[in-house]
Amino acid sequence: MSYTRFLLPILAGLMITTASAQTKPVPPPPAHAKPPSPAVTDDFIHKQFGDNCSLLDGPAQFVADLDDDGVDDLVVAAKCKNPMADKDEYSFVVADPYDSFLGFGNVKVTSSFGSDAPERRGVSLLIIHGEGHDAWRAETPKAKFLLINLPFKTLTVKRLTLKKKTVLGIYMEETGEGENISSVVFWDGKKYKYQPLGSTME
Repeated sequence: MSYTRFLLPILAGLMITTASAQTKPVPPPPAHAKPPSPAVTDDFIHKQFGDNCSLLDGPAQFVADLDDDGVDDLVVAAKCKNPMADKDEYSFVVADPYDSFLGFGNVKVTSSFGSDAPERRGVSLLIIHGEGHDAWRAETPKAKFLLINLPFKTLTVKRLTLKKKTVLGIYMEETGEGENISSVVFWDGKKYKYQPLGSTME
């Protein structure tokens, strides 16, 4: 009898825990991206990434919560002459998700890769992870990234469903070797990853 009385509270606790896990609310999907207001200028880019980076005419600018921390981030296209020389001075990370996907993981090497098309040389994607009330406009943002060698001609930011959750991805229509191919870049919690659309998301 005493053994039964001992087991009953344990079983009851397990049932409550299981029920709580089953009724755990599903987090809402991330909010849709929007354009920055006012639009980002070269002065802002020079302040955050140095004078070697300037805005690229054409692609839209986006504000969205890319790293899923509840704070708005910024995505803009730019042309950057020598990102490796400025990364320490302006505290940003140079990353190459495209060539990493292809098996070339050393950004010191891939940053020297040049496009055959002169108009594509230095084309980059600048991302600022926001911090606090001022978000991406904060004097010291949470993190800054300069993504190189992405073969995009158009950009849009919209929802991307991964295995366990929905995040915001940067969708690209590619140019060059990937002409007419779509792909996406997304934050996996540690870094930005490139994935051709139609392949399995990891």
